[in-house]
Amino acid sequence: MPIEYLQIFSSFKYDYVTKLSDDIFFSSISLQPSNSYFQILNFTSLLILIFILNMIFYTKRHKERIYLFLSIIGFLCSLFAVVIYLNGNPDFLIFQNSYYKNSSTGFFINRTVFAIFLLFCLIASLEFLKGLDRKKVIRNQDNFFLKIYVRLFIIFITLGVITSFSRIGNFLLLITIIFYLINELFIIKSNNKSFRNIILLIIFFDILILGIYFGSSQLFDRFYLLKDDLITTTSSELNLSRVEIIKFSLSELSNFKFFGYGTGSFKTLFMINFDNPNYFYANHSHSDIIEFIGEFGFIGLTLLIASLIKFFLNKESYTFINLILMSYLIIILSFDFALHIPLIQISFIIFFTINKNYSV
Repeated sequence: MPIEYLQIFSSFKYDYVTKLSDDIFFSSISLQPSNSYFQILNFTSLLILIFILNMIFYTKRHKERIYLFLSIIGFLCSLFAVVIYLNGNPDFLIFQNSYYKNSSTGFFINRTVFAIFLLFCLIASLEFLKGLDRKKVIRNQDNFFLKIYVRLFIIFITLGVITSFSRIGNFLLLITIIFYLINELFIIKSNNKSFRNIILLIIFFDILILGIYFGSSQLFDRFYLLKDDLITTTSSELNLSRVEIIKFSLSELSNFKFFGYGTGSFKTLFMINFDNPNYFYANHSHSDIIEFIGEFGFIGLTLLIASLIKFFLNKESYTFINLILMSYLIIILSFDFALHIPLIQISFIIFFTINKNYSV
């Protein structure tokens, strides 16, 4: 748009651009136009994914297939991550593990993203087991060996979440276990002892692995969501914690009230505002809700929320699984940036879309 109009839509960008040069006559609202363009493509892909899921996965049989697929994928990712972790997290082919030497991440760069993805795989595995138990009662199908395999997958997936030592991931694991126990014992009052035992087995592995192998202090330390981790790299000039980055993001909202600074532009905003000679930076604000508000502004966020209202007003959306996912959303939006990662966005879309009332 013409530079004169930019003063109306983004005064911060206007001041910044005019200081750089007097020969700039056109500019975008976004601080990082190329990133914003690819983010628009990403959101468009997510919308297309919703339509595809509604066309393909419309029966319980279809849902069970994707659950089994995610269970296998989660097992393989966790197995690879734990094996690499127990060998000191060496770099493997194109996978760089130097970021988290003391955590299992496997194919992932970030341990929290790894843990959250495994939690989706864990839910898929548990729901697949419940489906097998229903088949045993209704159709007299035992699937004995398949149950053994899925239980083995669950153990390894749980092990992957635990050894990631992600505070967000382990806290969400605790929430998941609590949800399933409450649902089994007090809501549906199920007599399915085998499924209840697998939940107790997860708790046993949690306490055994962390309490004995890694030390009792790890049992509680991993749940301190607001403990001052140094999220960005530390130097003599730059030393920012998660909370300080969130505070910075909050302080910048007033400069981008209406149209935001553009999706994918937080890194640019951070580098503009901090004297950073060693080129250390933060890609995200470590609070998704604050970053989304900053990226979209009031007008963009209003349009985004309006597009989601139909889903949340539909009573069919409030299934047991979706309630767990909503608790995930609240915590991630408050304390992490995982919702800016396409894989996590896709996982939420898949589970929210397929977990409605289905025909047999």
